[in-house]
Amino acid sequence: MYHVRPPSGRSAAVTSGAGVLWVVATPIGNLDDLAPRAVAVLREADLVLAEDTRRTRGLLARCGIDRPLVSHHRFNEAAGVSGLIERLRAGETIALVSDGGTPLVSDPGRRLVEAAHAAGIRVSPVPGPSAVTAALSVAGLPAERFVFAGFLPPRRAARRRALEELATVPMTLVFLEAPHRLAASLADMERVLGGDRPAVLCRELTKLHEEVVRAPLGELAGRLASRDRIRGEIVLVVGGAAPGTARPAGPDRDERTLLEAWREALAAEQGDARRALRRLARALGRPRAEIKRRLDAARAGYEDGDPGDDGSPPRGQS
Repeated sequence: MYHVRPPSGRSAAVTSGAGVLWVVATPIGNLDDLAPRAVAVLREADLVLAEDTRRTRGLLARCGIDRPLVSHHRFNEAAGVSGLIERLRAGETIALVSDGGTPLVSDPGRRLVEAAHAAGIRVSPVPGPSAVTAALSVAGLPAERFVFAGFLPPRRAARRRALEELATVPMTLVFLEAPHRLAASLADMERVLGGDRPAVLCRELTKLHEEVVRAPLGELAGRLASRDRIRGEIVLVVGGAAPGTARPAGPDRDERTLLEAWREALAAEQGDARRALRRLARALGRPRAEIKRRLDAARAGYEDGDPGDDGSPPRGQS
């Protein structure tokens, strides 16, 4: 049954006389994607909780909304929950938004929602944009069941271990990634999951420079390795494991084996690196560019973090 908004008076989106925590989806790029019901809830909320108040203030201003705005992010969430629950108990309505997309999908807010349930306070969604479902809708991969893996760990060793855990999962995999880590993550996906898996790179969805590219993982990794600079919010959709896929032996063992094979090929070609690379690629049945990337990664040592990382997950759309 559809809920119809009454033609006049207070919006049916907000329940009068009781505190409600509204979880409101906001645009991931195109501001025209903000739903009319989301606008009504934000306009009538006693308080709006935002990941980045500057970003949300701009969104509210565009809609002609002037409501109290408070920062609510992963660094202050735990400390602020009790005060927010008291306000909800007192009958106030609070709207929770993220920087873009649907809150709690790789965004803060879980502690507050969990506490509201525990306190017997109504929690209600205002559905709308989501980078995850938007990417699945254009990927052309099975979406009846999928695994949302969020952001992979920033350090190479932990990232590869996380990918090993997913290597035999038959469902479609969905990842979020930061631009400065994209090339390294794709290289690790190629190594651990296999370069032949279908994959879709979704960048800047719904924005001016939207990009949706579908190709095997190995090809995507090669394309991104040669690009100078990558910008924007990124979602990666990767095909699930084929039946009978075995769990990888582990990147450390794979790297030792590859480096040993490289040394043997180099010796056989009397130190000529170009001919050794050609020999090794032919022996492994893989493109030379892929073998070179794998050798470079093995030499670098997978315990190192990627350049520019502070170890924290990037903020973005969800």
